[in-house]
Amino acid sequence: MDAVGIICEYNPFHNGHLYHIKCIKKMYPDSTIVLVVSGNFLQRGDVSILNKWDKARLALYYGVDIVVELPFHFATQSADIFAHGAVSILNELGVNKLVFGSESNDIQLLSSLADLQINNKAYDELVQKYLDEGFNYPTAMSKALSSLNNKTVTKPNDLLGLSYIKEIKLNNYNIKPISIKRTNSYHSKDLLYSISSATSIREAMKNHIDISMYIPEKVNKYIYYDVSLEKFFPFLKYKIISEINSLDRYQTVDEGLDNRIRKVIYNASSYEDLIFKLKTKRYTYNKIKRMLIHILCGFTKDEANSLKDEIYIRLLGFNENGKEYLNYIKKNITVDLISNYSTGKNKLDLEFRVNAIYSSILDETIRNKVIDMEYKCRPIMNNNSSNN
Repeated sequence: MDAVGIICEYNPFHNGHLYHIKCIKKMYPDSTIVLVVSGNFLQRGDVSILNKWDKARLALYYGVDIVVELPFHFATQSADIFAHGAVSILNELGVNKLVFGSESNDIQLLSSLADLQINNKAYDELVQKYLDEGFNYPTAMSKALSSLNNKTVTKPNDLLGLSYIKEIKLNNYNIKPISIKRTNSYHSKDLLYSISSATSIREAMKNHIDISMYIPEKVNKYIYYDVSLEKFFPFLKYKIISEINSLDRYQTVDEGLDNRIRKVIYNASSYEDLIFKLKTKRYTYNKIKRMLIHILCGFTKDEANSLKDEIYIRLLGFNENGKEYLNYIKKNITVDLISNYSTGKNKLDLEFRVNAIYSSILDETIRNKVIDMEYKCRPIMNNNSSNN
């Protein structure tokens, strides 16, 4: 049986994501579509305005066959670690194609750059050289690639695609990478077309602008409009001040950053202000945001190290086609396949903790519902679209 993989965050699910799914169904009409989706905290250090169970409901309604969760310890880290977790899960699920959005839409270029990065001493030395000169890692990587072959990529989806391809090559996975041309800028804050970026949609929501033409019909009722990083600031500030001398134990708090946090935290007036005060040429905006999420959620370096190769499959939902596919491949899966919280509790403790933190800023009714879903929900079964 043929299976196509998608890796997404759906923050929120918008017309571009629906276009992505429709393209895959048109290109591979007889294939099972498997989605690995991030949970409530995301790769660029953001908080999700859709909770993961609602993401699963929407994905199933709009044509995905199987939805599984990308664990927090992969979902909130750098592109290579994010890709390692997501692609490993897709491989365990027997996926033989990975379709992702790309600004360049040039698989040959991305593949050649991945080859340059793998076991290449000259590349590693150049990256270190640029890091020592004070550049952040994405810039150092880009400059190293350019120095070696006069070609590079700098756009966010291309960079993620490069990490996906590198992970496939490093592990010799039987997965073919396929790109779909991205038609808008990931970072654009302007609502220009019916397919607009998630960034522009979130910005519009913040400014109380109607987003109905930019998202599929079913999405609106699942969006938590009051979810934002700013709402976490009092909790984050308290945690930092109360642990002011032990911040270096948290994941991605690199040497020197703990001192920088100590200098600015008392006068920081908001989440955004804290990020601005911490940002330097060496540390990207997203790097700082990821670090703050790790502090907020108590995600330590020891915990990250113990979980770096912890691959499991947590089912969030499937339809009849997905059920048939899972039954077909189940015997080949070599990691835990988790379909309820009680049987996977030992592996899901971190997810429960970060979900409770995520829920802390919601109003009481929604908060209790989101907390309960974490350990009460079994995979959503979608027979046709009537469950939505």
